[in-house]
Amino acid sequence: MVPSITTILPRFTGEWAALLQPDAILAVCSEMGYTAWRDRVLTPVTTMQLFLWQMLHGNTACRHLPPLSGLRCSAAAYGQARAKLPLRFFDRLLERFGSAVQPSAVDDGRWQGHRTFLVDGSGCSMPDTPALQDAFGQSTEPRPGCGFPVAHLLGLFHAGTGVLLKRVVAPLLTHDLAQVQQVHPMLTPGDVLVADRGLWSYAHLALLVQAGVHAVLRVGARQIVDFTPGRPLVKPSVRRTPAVKGVPRSRWLTALGVHDQLVAWVKPQTCPSWLTREALAALPQTLVLREVRDHIGRPGFRSRQITLVTTRLDAEISRVADLAALYRQRWQVETSLAHLKTTMRMDVLHCKTVSGVLKELTVLAIVYNLARMVMCQSARLQHIDVERISFLDALRWLGAPSTGVPLIALIVNPARPYRVEPRVKKRRPKSFPFMIKPRQELRQQLLQQELEG
Repeated sequence: MVPSITTILPRFTGEWAALLQPDAILAVCSEMGYTAWRDRVLTPVTTMQLFLWQMLHGNTACRHLPPLSGLRCSAAAYGQARAKLPLRFFDRLLERFGSAVQPSAVDDGRWQGHRTFLVDGSGCSMPDTPALQDAFGQSTEPRPGCGFPVAHLLGLFHAGTGVLLKRVVAPLLTHDLAQVQQVHPMLTPGDVLVADRGLWSYAHLALLVQAGVHAVLRVGARQIVDFTPGRPLVKPSVRRTPAVKGVPRSRWLTALGVHDQLVAWVKPQTCPSWLTREALAALPQTLVLREVRDHIGRPGFRSRQITLVTTRLDAEISRVADLAALYRQRWQVETSLAHLKTTMRMDVLHCKTVSGVLKELTVLAIVYNLARMVMCQSARLQHIDVERISFLDALRWLGAPSTGVPLIALIVNPARPYRVEPRVKKRRPKSFPFMIKPRQELRQQLLQQELEG
């Protein structure tokens, strides 16, 4: 019989290792008010451990779990037991995991003494059911009946360990800015938040400044940045016309370097859709920010230069090269999302209800965090950076028997920071056409062809 999560967790050290033990799971059930169940095979502890085991094995089918775990239960019984567990129960486990991990990683991933976090958005598809279509919607490109519901995800990752601290799920046609306020409570004054241009906004920067959080964001394409000293500006009340094309709206204050300056951003008069008018009115009229630009001379990089805006105003402490290196670290989010979506198969979910999808995403995040902690402990033993430990090997180690490979022997990937790989597919797909009509219409066409033949 394969080992259970209960037998795996004692291999770890730290408070977080006890969060998935039976007593901790029962304590969370008690907090949620879920205290009445029949003492059968599929108790909340057993159901949760089976759920973790299912995600650990690539989100395998429910029918695969009885022979995999050795328990005498049907797939239908497991599904019913999983549905009875409250959604808040899973969210609470993920929150507790993040709270327990951060103290143990107090010195991991700090940038100039500050805790650093990375945030980015992504998406995942799911079965085409009416309930999921109504809750999440689908892309506007496919015709009705030809596409799949897609959820929009926003994740907050700890830069030092790669642990997923917060995940926010919303319908597909939801912008990252509409969700980002839900991850702000995880940040404390003095933290540094790094994000791409999708989260660039005056309102977002003002909210971070009010919370005492530092920000390093890539400037959006619509924001005009000019490093000419004493340059003119366009007032917020003036509309964009060809006469003011290319003129920035920020007020130049002082130059800190060739491509390094302090500017004053003025609050826009138009309220963004993701913010209330009361919240916009409470924001300051101007923000003193720092704009920097770094040129990338390495071949193979798509971007030739990056323009950043930050609340770190001291050029002697936070140099342009330091800010550029920190923003380059943001690419770890893309790697983490690839681990979730490709290695752990989060790209296509299996549940057919809204609550089931949310539970599935949460348990995937918990198992992902377990693999990240395996990587962290192996990296400390081997005295290397955590990102060099193979995520797939860590995931396999979680599912191995207790007599398996020790942590110190996990695979170490070679350090290739400037590797260049084309984003192409070599293996040719099958030459079947895409489904551009509903399945029922295609079936009718086939039946009609048989009758005519």
